[in-house]
Amino acid sequence: MLTLHMGWRHLLFANWPVAPEEVEPRIPDALSVDTYDGRAWLSVVPYVNVDVRPRWVPSGLGVRLPELNLRTYVSTEGESGVYFFSLDADGLPGVGLASVLGARLLHALPYYYADIDCSADGDTVRFESRRRHPGARPVRFAATYGPTGEEFRAERGSLAEFLTERYRFYTEGQNGAIRYADIRHDRWSLYHATAEIAENTLFRADGFARPEVDPICYYSPGLDVLASPSRELERTRG
Repeated sequence: MLTLHMGWRHLLFANWPVAPEEVEPRIPDALSVDTYDGRAWLSVVPYVNVDVRPRWVPSGLGVRLPELNLRTYVSTEGESGVYFFSLDADGLPGVGLASVLGARLLHALPYYYADIDCSADGDTVRFESRRRHPGARPVRFAATYGPTGEEFRAERGSLAEFLTERYRFYTEGQNGAIRYADIRHDRWSLYHATAEIAENTLFRADGFARPEVDPICYYSPGLDVLASPSRELERTRG
């Protein structure tokens, strides 16, 4: 399996605190909910994934895939990471659907095909997504967002670091085994963000009640990423 290069651009991290017991039943038994100040977090992350390609393919020959995901934060055996409840993705006709199916098969990721429109005008990003995946629950998301204030790097131990500086994702394979991939990238360049979320049915589609509080939002212009092949987690035997 291949190491993938990706370019993540125009990211919004919209983060809602929730009780850990709301998340615990929805993740595999081998994973534990990661908390900050006693709270679990659900995050919606829209962005554009550019130049998606095997690492050995020359730059500029990759696929453009706008994406939208709903995720939480987990750990197992001392290794923290991200657990995805859903990932919606778009792309060129035929290529986008093939990429979604490939991610499902190779990484056991819960990808869904969607129609996504993302445009940037200066510091303002407009993002709209409508899930088109056959047989899947409908999802619609629409937001306008952008940076505010000065650029910063998340301080060690801060909430911003907890929500953004994650270098592994976990999934559950069809055989019930936990799989993971490691992510390599520089630390995020972040801004506090303004975000007007006009529509968001991700929580309902994934079985969560809609949080009653406003999200804590960060924006990043993006960075380049390398994702390792997916591997099965070897559990420590007691």
